[in-house]
Amino acid sequence: MTKDKDVEGIDEHISDFNRFYILTILYQNPAHGYSIINQFKTQVKKEISPSLVYPFLQELEEKGYVKHTAKMVGEKRRKTFELTPTGRELCNNLFKRFTELVSTAFETSLQTCTHCKTQIYKTVHQETINNTEKTFCCTHCAQAYKQKQKNNTKQPT
Repeated sequence: MTKDKDVEGIDEHISDFNRFYILTILYQNPAHGYSIINQFKTQVKKEISPSLVYPFLQELEEKGYVKHTAKMVGEKRRKTFELTPTGRELCNNLFKRFTELVSTAFETSLQTCTHCKTQIYKTVHQETINNTEKTFCCTHCAQAYKQKQKNNTKQPT
């Protein structure tokens, strides 16, 4: 796939979170429509309509992103859908794009360790030094920072 086709494929097929999540379910394992509906409900805590799932699966199959195999489960015939290599490529490109979006949002939550400059999602250690609250990734960095500050104040000017 070329870069333009990657973007076109993503935009054409992913207009909302529901479709994105259907693809993540299929990326993890082949699944039939009813299974997709149940996994969606369990993991997203939201109902999804079969009138969204089945036409989307049909569209993906028409485009060559999924293929199905029919199996009897009890007295019902179930179509199990599986991503094709092209469908996996579409998902990988979609996941890269989504990761970039999440990274942008996630970066606003990051703090930087005062000592080693490591980016921290959740503060592990904070101390007030010289009346200023400092953030550290660990107690070792806090100790090293305080030692460095002590050594800097001892040096003659």
